[in-house]
Amino acid sequence: TSSHVNLSSSTSSVSREYNHNKMTAGAKSAPISSLAVASVGAATLAVSLWMYHHNSKTSQKSDPRSGDSEVDGDAQKSKKDDMLHREIDIDGSTADGLGRILSKGTITIAYCSTTGTCQGFAKKLHREILDRSARNYKLVQLIQVAEVDWWDELLNNEGDADDGGQGGPPVLLFILPTWTDGTLPPNSQNLLQSLSEISTDWRVAPEPLRSSSPELQLKVGAFGMGSSAYDAHTVGKPAKEVFSCLVGKLGARPLVSKNVGGKREGKAKSKSLMIGDSEVGDSDVVFEKWMNGIVNSIIPSGQNNVIDGKKKTNGNSKKQQQQQQHVEEKKKVEQDCACKSSGDTSKDEAGCCSNQNSENNNEAGCCSNEKSDENDSMTDSLSEDDDYDDDDDDSEGDVLDVEDMGNVIKSQSSSKKSREPKEMVTPKQAKALKKEGYKLIGTHSAVKLCRWTKHQLRGRGGCYKHTHYGITSYQCMEATPSLACANKCVFCWRHHKNPVGREWRWKTDDPKMIVEEAVKMHVDMIKETRGIPGIQMDRWAEAHKVRHCALSLVGEPIMYPKINELLHELHERKISTFLVTNGQHPQAINDLIPITQLYVSVDASTPESLEAVDRPLFKDAWDRLKTSLSCLKNKGQRTVARLTVVKGWNSDEIGGYARLIALGHCSLVEVKGVTFCGKSDASNLNMSNSPWHHEVLQFTKLLLKELNAIREGGDDLMPEYDLACEHKHSCSVLLARVDQFAVPDENDPTKRKWRTWIDYDKFQELTAKHAADPTFKFGVEDYLADTPSWAVAGADEEGFDPTDNRHRKKKKHPKYTKFDDDGIPTHDTFKEPLEENEILKLRNLMNEKKKLVGAATTVTELQGGERVIDDASLMFRGLTVSR
Repeated sequence: TSSHVNLSSSTSSVSREYNHNKMTAGAKSAPISSLAVASVGAATLAVSLWMYHHNSKTSQKSDPRSGDSEVDGDAQKSKKDDMLHREIDIDGSTADGLGRILSKGTITIAYCSTTGTCQGFAKKLHREILDRSARNYKLVQLIQVAEVDWWDELLNNEGDADDGGQGGPPVLLFILPTWTDGTLPPNSQNLLQSLSEISTDWRVAPEPLRSSSPELQLKVGAFGMGSSAYDAHTVGKPAKEVFSCLVGKLGARPLVSKNVGGKREGKAKSKSLMIGDSEVGDSDVVFEKWMNGIVNSIIPSGQNNVIDGKKKTNGNSKKQQQQQQHVEEKKKVEQDCACKSSGDTSKDEAGCCSNQNSENNNEAGCCSNEKSDENDSMTDSLSEDDDYDDDDDDSEGDVLDVEDMGNVIKSQSSSKKSREPKEMVTPKQAKALKKEGYKLIGTHSAVKLCRWTKHQLRGRGGCYKHTHYGITSYQCMEATPSLACANKCVFCWRHHKNPVGREWRWKTDDPKMIVEEAVKMHVDMIKETRGIPGIQMDRWAEAHKVRHCALSLVGEPIMYPKINELLHELHERKISTFLVTNGQHPQAINDLIPITQLYVSVDASTPESLEAVDRPLFKDAWDRLKTSLSCLKNKGQRTVARLTVVKGWNSDEIGGYARLIALGHCSLVEVKGVTFCGKSDASNLNMSNSPWHHEVLQFTKLLLKELNAIREGGDDLMPEYDLACEHKHSCSVLLARVDQFAVPDENDPTKRKWRTWIDYDKFQELTAKHAADPTFKFGVEDYLADTPSWAVAGADEEGFDPTDNRHRKKKKHPKYTKFDDDGIPTHDTFKEPLEENEILKLRNLMNEKKKLVGAATTVTELQGGERVIDDASLMFRGLTVSR
């Protein structure tokens, strides 16, 4: 068997093991683990063994924390030394052992996070509790949900909690996001699974967490994050389920009492369970409200900020006053009830009672009755990192019936939605986007200078669209009329700094203004490149005239309600249009006017992998994608199915991709390897997920074979495809329809000549005729141009324009330039053949590695969802030399 395994062949031996156990001892490797994966597994195993070392006592000394200059130094040191600060970082590493959650004097903050929001909130709460110096608590620990064996922590107390020591009752606080379909992220689902098993296991006594001793009774609180853009009914669902199970089934008690906060104290009401909605934009405000209630419950006012009888006068109290003032200012934003009117005594559709004289709460747990002292406020929300706020009417505490949570969400969301459309981008999102180089236009559009524009200005080569379609990269503007998107793809290089949404609900800017400002901002950025070393001034002067527009910057451009007017404005300026859509708005595709080239992203070949890779807001995302592809049949102009290959995520089931492409009879099929843009909280990708160009080429050849199989299987209407172009620098390969883009070669009629380039002047002439007379039709063949020989697949130039010069960073050149089918180098850095004995030596080295990692590609999923790829056949690919 060949030691080199094709990237996505269904017959290749690709080993996968996914981590679903409650307490993994690190990442499970494939049957034969790689050196890289083995090192990761060993490190994680060490962490897990440490996690099981529960005999470490809380009497250890803590790291000293900085005190206030106005407090007596000895008293401050004495107090701080008594409190042990433990934090398990994102990678699970810590110098101290994990304290028992049920031990007296222990506060545990447990969180999981996908985009970093919940992690930030957890650390903020951790700092706040430490700064407030809880007298009765010796240990405040910050841990990840995935790092805990919840069966062991909640049922096996090992006597620690009843050891006669001093301290307040144990406190357990959760800060949880909402993942797909209202679940926790995959690496943290052990929490809900464990709670469900404990609550239904006949061997476990009823309410095992209830204690007759107040000092041993576990107190709990939970904060959920979510986004109602996904589904208003699942916002904060994991936090609600965790809280409901702990309090309603296992016997824990809510931390926040009904006397904390409330109108009698002139404060906003607080709850043990609250939810923040990133879509509403109130997450920070709701979290501050929840945190203040939590901290005030742990540290009563008589004890607050007092150390050994001395008043603590640091800046924290001032900070709390500012936070409280901010909460009061935002009071309208976090109204719990949409039906607060003094005269109406009826219930609204959300089941929310507005009668101020009523003494009873409605079924939703939301009421404006000022006479009731047992009502608390909450806010609801949902998403992959979302917040929700809840109310309940329980004489014993803050317990909200799960059945009523949907009504609360409905009433709260209706109260938060203004009748006037809001701006799409929040100040926080605008700041993040600007930091990454986006130039914002109006309330929902943006433009950014592409790196390939700067590359070609310096004579260092153009992008793949230059190779495949003949655009001039330094005259191309990358823009979007909609920063919002209906997906949160794992490979998105924008790191999800932009808004999300399923439909347009924001203010709508004028399309002419957007185009004018985009061109102006783009030209201003071109002017700023004048001082860059190597700029070719003739190209720099030409770059002031925009000829192409790639509507693919970020977000979903086709969501913009006036997209056709915007496209018309671009065509009026003789600017070609390349629009990329994620295939979630088929009706908008149908309604689109003729453009230069229309892309539909095909990121997965099965419904399951589409959910995992694209993380769509639409529940019927798979059906929407298929309908969108079917719409391409009738477009008339150039259409493209664009596949982004992510190793270990969507590189299997090639037959599924072929069946999707067959739905639209697409003119072209672009296959491109994912570009790794660095680690981020919003993505689980690593460098091993980016395929090499030869892997993308192999994937494309297998896809071509599957497409031909469909055609030969009886689908007479299925067009024939063939390899047309490649751009190695971008890891991009192009398949093209033979009937539309291939003609016999004049010099050799037995060979094909490709015409994938575009006659842009001809296109502008045709689209102008269509604009003047909508009955005028034109097709793909009407604006073709010949593809140069250097751009054709298999050419020695590998898609690099010979008029430019390839630039190597820091003069680093590949050590080997050619390889055989097994990945063994055959040519050195100067493209000279290697000696036979050198090739044999390299082959022996590879065979040694294969003994360790196996001959096949290994995909190992780590805790946190990251997938590590190891393939011995790639061991020589990334080596470089300086010359």
